[in-house]
Amino acid sequence: MKTNKIILYLFIYLILSIKASYALSFNQWKSDFKILALSKGISEDTIDKVMNEAKFLPKVIEYDRYQPEFYEDTKTYITKRTSKKKVKSGLNYYKKNTKIINVIDKNFEIEKELLLALMGIETNFGNYLGKMDIISSLSTLSFDKRRSEFFTKELLTILKLIDEGVVDQEILYGSWAGAFGNFQFMPSTIEKYAIDYNKNNLIELKENSDSFASAANYLNKMGWKKNAPCFKKISLKSNVPQKILNTSARKIKYKKKLKYYKKYINEKINYDENVKVAIITPDAEIVDNAKINEPAYIVFQNYELILKWNRSLRFGLAVCTLKNKFKNEL
Repeated sequence: MKTNKIILYLFIYLILSIKASYALSFNQWKSDFKILALSKGISEDTIDKVMNEAKFLPKVIEYDRYQPEFYEDTKTYITKRTSKKKVKSGLNYYKKNTKIINVIDKNFEIEKELLLALMGIETNFGNYLGKMDIISSLSTLSFDKRRSEFFTKELLTILKLIDEGVVDQEILYGSWAGAFGNFQFMPSTIEKYAIDYNKNNLIELKENSDSFASAANYLNKMGWKKNAPCFKKISLKSNVPQKILNTSARKIKYKKKLKYYKKYINEKINYDENVKVAIITPDAEIVDNAKINEPAYIVFQNYELILKWNRSLRFGLAVCTLKNKFKNEL
């Protein structure tokens, strides 16, 4: 019994020592980061005001490291995110905000159905915006070594926006990775694409007009083609070369004219034969015992643009599916 108590005390001591070590290292990191931020032209007042409250959040590291052991197949993934309940919620949201959404659709040439789909999947129409302190989240990920360079840039960007009075620090609560607002913008996306649409000298991405205009501006600047196709589900013939099938969202490869792929597809595809497309098989690498060629989809340029929003083959399919469901209702 005495031995067990000793082991328990040693374990507790070890945990406390690790936490204390992290705390000391994080405080040193904050001192070093302040020097960096000052060199980037951010005022000392802003740095002190914002960074003095920053805390190391172990939970953020857990989320960043977490790799789920089981992945849903694509059909399940899409079904969950494009349910009848989701569509009903989106229609109700649109009904309450019809005027501003229609104006933004017209002004930015981005379909209201796409905007509703993105908001619905990202935050369930503003109901799940995230509760993490974004400054602490970004600080934790900047302090951590795995993706320090990326998150250091994001943290510097949000400090710059706060320093310029463009963003209100008091409402910066969002996802564990630092995304914020109705459409989950990272700081660099806010800096490049967010709009003060209601002209009150603040970018308020939890407010309808600013958030919808910012999302539409982002999509417009990326090159979204209004009313152009996104994807089409297909079945592949057995002679299809495996090398032409995309299983990763990092970069869509083997983009060729549709007429090249017709010999590998069972269905008749009624699109311009000269348009460039690619084929994706999203289950192949991440679902246990997945069929090699099923499910399969032809994807167009608009689909690739959705991947710039979120590098996930399934996310792109879900967004475009929900968009089509809204189009059938509106």
